Amino acid sequence: MTAEVAAAVERAYRHEWARVFAAVARLTRDFDLAEECTQDAYAQALRTWPQSGVPERPGAWLTTSARNRALDVLRHQAVLRRTLPLFVPDGPVAGPEDDLVDDDRLRLVFTCCHPALSRDAQVALTLRLVCGLSTAEVARAFLVQESTMAARITRAKKKIAAARIPYQVPSPDHLAERLGPVLEVVHLIFTTGHIAPVGAFLVRRDLVDSAVGLARMLHLLMPKDAEVGALLALLLLIDARRDARVSDDGRLLLLSEQDRTRWDRRLIGEGIGLLTDALRRRPPTRYAVEAAIAAVHAEAPSWPETDWPEIVGLYDTLLQLWPSPVVELNRAVAVGFRDGPQAGLDALTPLLAEPALATYGYLSAVRADFLRQLRQWTEAAEAYQESLALTDNEVERAFLADRLAEVQLRSGHEYP
Repeated sequence: MTAEVAAAVERAYRHEWARVFAAVARLTRDFDLAEECTQDAYAQALRTWPQSGVPERPGAWLTTSARNRALDVLRHQAVLRRTLPLFVPDGPVAGPEDDLVDDDRLRLVFTCCHPALSRDAQVALTLRLVCGLSTAEVARAFLVQESTMAARITRAKKKIAAARIPYQVPSPDHLAERLGPVLEVVHLIFTTGHIAPVGAFLVRRDLVDSAVGLARMLHLLMPKDAEVGALLALLLLIDARRDARVSDDGRLLLLSEQDRTRWDRRLIGEGIGLLTDALRRRPPTRYAVEAAIAAVHAEAPSWPETDWPEIVGLYDTLLQLWPSPVVELNRAVAVGFRDGPQAGLDALTPLLAEPALATYGYLSAVRADFLRQLRQWTEAAEAYQESLALTDNEVERAFLADRLAEVQLRSGHEYP
């Protein structure tokens, strides 16, 4: 096997897995069988392409190979007649003339995110079947053992089969209520990768890229949906900072420290264009407001020129659309940058009793920074220690440890 073929198969895995798997799943209505046949197709490519050459359309080759394998299995097992009833959808099937997009990948996303499944199961299935992550990689994203995740994915697949969850995009009158959970899953995958909960790296690129890829796919298939466009805008505007978030020696760089010339202006332009289009289509929604906040940061020439009054105002709007302790925390941070550290500290105070933030290390880290700016060294050291106890990402821990050492030095105290 040549390096060229190996690279071609790897590219096809990253870019074509969801399309190939979805096409086979539509045929078999059996996720386990579809997964096995899709994997067989990629294995066949590794054996065949060195002799025949990489096909002009790798995805089409893989899809044909996987479907043929599935048909062989169905015939061999004599289960085709038993699966035929599952090919009848619960409602009318959209045709080319309908507004509803008829695409196997979109069916797959909506099936994985069916409301009958728990949120953890929705995310796990989406990562495994739509994004093509291995069970071990999904397990790491959830911070659980691989065996635990394998059992969770198996239970979710069995529930889909037992409940006869239809493999289809919801009808137009149900699309809005079903689209929300799909977008939440994509956003959760992105945020989990943007700052990895655990590990030696700040970012899980596989999760970030999977989320952006899902958002792009949804936008491609539903280009007129403003909420889909707003979510994609949000992810692109945040991900545009990727190359500036960590120094060359691996140190975490705050937004105020980042070299903005390293921000991806192409992604920023694309994100702002998507946001503008989304706002023209409908009133602001949660993702549009979050994207607007990211856009304010992206368009600020420098940190001192950031428009904090506008950001605070956007957080006020976001709180009306999506009340959340995390949003209140981020608003308090913005207040601190607008009005000074004491104002930020005062805005944080009510959140200290919020149960949802009890184990959220970012709250203690923000409080520690405001105390540091106010030169309250002992209190700042205690807050940094608390944040360290709640943080498992090694890059974040190194940053917090440096800050803790700084305030300890200034306070003249040593803490164990």
